[in-house]
Amino acid sequence: MKITDVKPFIVHPTSQKNWLLVKVETDEGLYGWGECYTQVDRDKAIEAHVLAMKRYLVGRNPFDIKHTTTTLFTDWSGRRGAMDYFCAVSGIEHALWDILGKAANLPVHVLLGGKFRERIRVYANAWSDGARTPEALAERAKAVVARGFTALKFDPLPHPFRTFIDQRREQMAIDKVAAVREAVGPDVDILIDTHRHMAPMHAVRLARGIERYNPFWFEEPVLAENVAELAEVKRQITIPVVTGEELYTKHEFREVFERRAADVINPDICNCGGILELKEIAAMAEPYDIVVSPHNANSVTVALAASLQLCAHIPNFLILEYFLNFEETGRRVQRNPFKVENGYVDVPMGPGLNIEIEEEALAEVAYQDFPLRRMRTPAEEGP
Repeated sequence: MKITDVKPFIVHPTSQKNWLLVKVETDEGLYGWGECYTQVDRDKAIEAHVLAMKRYLVGRNPFDIKHTTTTLFTDWSGRRGAMDYFCAVSGIEHALWDILGKAANLPVHVLLGGKFRERIRVYANAWSDGARTPEALAERAKAVVARGFTALKFDPLPHPFRTFIDQRREQMAIDKVAAVREAVGPDVDILIDTHRHMAPMHAVRLARGIERYNPFWFEEPVLAENVAELAEVKRQITIPVVTGEELYTKHEFREVFERRAADVINPDICNCGGILELKEIAAMAEPYDIVVSPHNANSVTVALAASLQLCAHIPNFLILEYFLNFEETGRRVQRNPFKVENGYVDVPMGPGLNIEIEEEALAEVAYQDFPLRRMRTPAEEGP
């Protein structure tokens, strides 16, 4: 069997960002779907990487997954990784696994070594956008719980992301966490994300201010690249610390494990290098008693399908991210969408990734630019 084509599709889901799906076709009629992580204004750059790699993929055996991803890094990129590169590789890698699973008539998790569980717990994200006050967040949180979710994540610090936080913003963040806890009660898990932007002193202050509300975790309090700072914060707080969505491949996680800088890692299957890379990262984490909660700021179609297969297999899985705002578009382009019931998704048992995309429907939700993002001028910066 040989690869004959690699087709990227940029999908516009109307909110937050575009998706980038990848279809890999073969000369025996089998094809596979993958998905690349994207950011607004960077989706076209990632698509360009996919198209550039296509020239080297056509004619290769789709079953040689590890060799293909390794040689793309060593021979194609010259061992120069970056977000755009790893996003492209990840989407292609998913599609190769999908082809392999279809050829074997087995789910990908069986090919990885079998399932460890039959249901995958998920937490809701993208439910709090636009809710600026504690009261508004509380009402939104109640609605999420009413849908059956038992865990939800939000960032209590509004834009702009800045390293130093004044006491007013800090107190507002604490008040938001308090309001959500009161709204959902003691049995729902609250996950706090701060998107890598605080200095350690502010991260520690905020964590101590919210710990009384029993957060499930404290995600990315400081820059992921500064592992020493992350370890410094972890030593001073009691809430479990999370990092990993901005780290690519096992090589970038090594120092996190060695310094014991996190309790939970959240690599993204659409940018860390793919299914096999995330499996290897999870295996590295296991001897350090670190659990894995894959980041999934992607669609609820192919990215979710790939994540479910991996989460079914790894023993040190904790919980998986699920973006509520992408559900409507997901239902438009996917046959038999995945269903969340009481905060869980059943492990798919069909061959490959157990997903089928309606290619004709992708044309109805094709690429669009998003409005310009808000970028402050020097005159708007505070003291």
